[in-house]
Amino acid sequence: MTIEELTTFLGWSLVINMAFLLISTCLLITMRKWVVRIHSALFDIEQKDLGKAYFQYLAQYKIAIIVLNLTPYLALKIIG
Repeated sequence: MTIEELTTFLGWSLVINMAFLLISTCLLITMRKWVVRIHSALFDIEQKDLGKAYFQYLAQYKIAIIVLNLTPYLALKIIG
């Protein structure tokens, strides 16, 4: 796999992951009551604790995108 192919792969991976993060965030903002009701029933978690869990999920996913997609992509763009 060449540097150009790896750069292209990481670029598309970054786009897909950012789109998923954006969709997840928008759905949690717009459909919060419905999502909280479903998750509290499925996982037996109190509704007041789910807000923290959602925020933690979105924050950790964003950090993973930055570390695993954006940083290597930018490094390869600088190199190649």
